[in-house]
Amino acid sequence: MAAYDADSSAGGDLAYDPNFVPDSVKTFVVHLYRQIREKNVYEIHQMYEGSFNRLTDRMFRESPWPTAEAVEPYVDGDHVFCLLYREMWFRHVYARLTPTPKQRVESWDNYCNLFGVVLHGVVNMQLPNQWLWDMVDEFVYQFQSYCQYRAKLKNKTEEELQLLRNFDQAWNVYGVLNYLQALVEKSNIIQILEREKEGLEQFTVDNGYDYQGGSNVLKMLGYYSMIGLLRVHCLLGDYRTGLKCMAPIDLSQQGVYTNVIGSHISTIYHYGFANLMLRRYGDAIREFNKMLLYILKYKQYHQKSPQYDQILKKNEQMYALLAVCLSLCPQQKLVDENVSTQLKEKYNDKMTKMQRYDDEASTVYDELFSYGCPKFITPSAPVLDEPLMNYNQEAYRLQLKMFLFEVKQQQLLAGIRSFLKIYSTITVTKLAQFMDVDEATLRTILMTYKHKMHSTDNDGKIVSNADIDFYVDDDTVHVVEAKPTKRFGDYFLRQILKFEEMISELEKVQLD
Repeated sequence: MAAYDADSSAGGDLAYDPNFVPDSVKTFVVHLYRQIREKNVYEIHQMYEGSFNRLTDRMFRESPWPTAEAVEPYVDGDHVFCLLYREMWFRHVYARLTPTPKQRVESWDNYCNLFGVVLHGVVNMQLPNQWLWDMVDEFVYQFQSYCQYRAKLKNKTEEELQLLRNFDQAWNVYGVLNYLQALVEKSNIIQILEREKEGLEQFTVDNGYDYQGGSNVLKMLGYYSMIGLLRVHCLLGDYRTGLKCMAPIDLSQQGVYTNVIGSHISTIYHYGFANLMLRRYGDAIREFNKMLLYILKYKQYHQKSPQYDQILKKNEQMYALLAVCLSLCPQQKLVDENVSTQLKEKYNDKMTKMQRYDDEASTVYDELFSYGCPKFITPSAPVLDEPLMNYNQEAYRLQLKMFLFEVKQQQLLAGIRSFLKIYSTITVTKLAQFMDVDEATLRTILMTYKHKMHSTDNDGKIVSNADIDFYVDDDTVHVVEAKPTKRFGDYFLRQILKFEEMISELEKVQLD
């Protein structure tokens, strides 16, 4: 990490001296270094989540922390600790300040060195899962940020353009994917999860930690890298590959990914979005519903978390995407009553408009997709020749165009669904008259409806997303409407829980 002078330091704080280490920072790094050497995961987590953020709020709101070179003498010059410290240093610059072009490149170099040590060295330490998740999450975020920065060429200075030419391999998409894939493979995490299904491992029970004196770092970085690969492939628009990368993790079960709130939300958000784009609306609705219900119940416990704002943002994005899914595939029975109530409060009017299938509906689909989608990236480096243009919105426009094209095709099928809802049997001739088309065209529309309401799952099986199915026998259309199973037990359980909550609240009341 370079020791920047006052003028080049991030945030432009003229009083910032990169080599000055306040006493509180000395105490922090010495104590953190000792806890890492002693593998005291609880203390490391307290310092990482608590002390680091408190010191940042008190002393480094508008300036970077002291450089790794400055704190090196207080940690016995430990190479791995300095790599970890630099990772936190750059993450702070990205979160609170604006990284310079040089810092973006240096952060890439630091990740290369850090992951290189983990992959090829012997790392004998235990780190909190929160920290290891943040490493992978930040790695993908900085890649996304660099691609966006690199694609905005219009107002770049000659110095910035020269830096892009000189460091054209920094944050290269192949490098990012290779590191994530290498962590998955070297950690043997896929084999570990397979053995766990056979009862030969306790990975989930142990929450990924090694209680035999070993290290959890490579194993957990490999685990979280599968989620990182899902996110990268979503940013690239390669949804099928993204879902394949996640296949070893069973989302129908409680897993290690659920124990860190950021990992839990990122997994379900990107998994749900990938399914939405692959027309697997039922799977997307189930996962969004599950996550939104979890946030609804537990968000108050995360109010003091540094990730709280991000939790709320992703929560709102998932409601927008759920509204889109339910408008394209009305499967209300898959949505919990509490989530449905929240959804109606936020998007009832917009969902009504989307059902109309006119130009206004397309506008609403555009609005909700644009709000809910990830920030897509163009992975290839732009041409640095005149005239300089901004390319940062091109990937987003392409994904939006593909989505709206799909919506347009669904709109053409709007009429057929409304008639199928009314009749249990109807002749092809009569339905064609109602639809104001000839019989041959109607048969094409019926086949198109079948196609659009079915998709292929991860195992290659064709599954239906429709709440109404039909078949044509001779010249008669027979409609089969899925009857939702009434779950009386769930209803009574919900009422019992509400009643118990009321009783506990009443017991707190002090009567005179």
